Amino acid sequence: MFVSKDFFAALDALESEKRIKKEEYLEMLEAGLVAAYKKQYGETRNMKVVINPQDCSIKTYAYRTVVEEVEDPDTQVSLEEAKKIDSKVTLGGALIQEITPKKDFSRQAAATAKQVIVQRLHDLRKEQLTTEIKEKDKEIVSCIVSKVENGIVYVEIAGMQMQGIMMEMDQIKGEHYIQGKEYKVFIKRIDQTSRGPRILVSRSCQDFVRKLFQNEVPEIKHGLVTIRNIVRDAGVRTKIAVVANDPMVDAVGSCVGENGVRINSIVHELNDEKIDIIKWCEDPAEYIARALSPSEVVAVSVNNEAKSARAIVPDKFFSLAIGSQGNNVKLAAKLTGWKIDIKKYSEIDENL
Repeated sequence: MFVSKDFFAALDALESEKRIKKEEYLEMLEAGLVAAYKKQYGETRNMKVVINPQDCSIKTYAYRTVVEEVEDPDTQVSLEEAKKIDSKVTLGGALIQEITPKKDFSRQAAATAKQVIVQRLHDLRKEQLTTEIKEKDKEIVSCIVSKVENGIVYVEIAGMQMQGIMMEMDQIKGEHYIQGKEYKVFIKRIDQTSRGPRILVSRSCQDFVRKLFQNEVPEIKHGLVTIRNIVRDAGVRTKIAVVANDPMVDAVGSCVGENGVRINSIVHELNDEKIDIIKWCEDPAEYIARALSPSEVVAVSVNNEAKSARAIVPDKFFSLAIGSQGNNVKLAAKLTGWKIDIKKYSEIDENL
């Protein structure tokens, strides 16, 4: 049997398009042809199909193990019988016979071959995609919204033909997800199910912001700046504490970028969410004062045993320090790990 050179050219194209090696396609085809041969001719012996790209040939072989006493005629042949066919065979070796068919397979046999090939291709593609998505775990990927149903956003992960699920808790507050629109998401978790991987993605988690900064700020990526902590009320405000590992590096300035180019890129991705970048320090009073940004702070007193603090702010900054629905002070408390009480400067008495 022979196939045209165009067949192998098509395999090269499929290898490039589907990222499946030509050798793997040939293995699938060989398995399919074995199934077709057995279907058409009722062959019970072990078989192998060899496809040779050099001369574009397809050859079919049956083989049995040479033994002294035959227990299974389908897989074994006696030495005496084998010698009649091939005088060079030895005990324990294999008697190989070419059985390449002289005519094309019947429709039924061809359908069997197709079924085997399609199933193997499906299994291989599923395994390949599972491996690829595992490599993306805890990373940011691009995706297209395929549908929004009952508050859940379903997305197609770009270049992978795999679906991700974004639950309501993983969506940015106030953000509307439009079918067909592209978004960046964080691969939050991959659950293995009988139907394949179930991919949970997020735009609201702290790690999404962490990865955005790592991707946007080379100093973080290369270890010159470390993110000490991130807290977030997705869609409203994020606070991120950073510290430089090199005294010559400005941690906050690195995150902001020249003319704010780096931080503006991240803010845009987060749908204009406010981001406070704070320089981390060991002094809790100073750290708390910085964490209350964008408010000014007059003074901070701390109770180390209770791990609580009182921050005094100018009267005109009181609302800013508290934030909408207490958002700013709550995030500052989470960022620092201290309970914070805000007081106006005018409320300070002589005994404070």
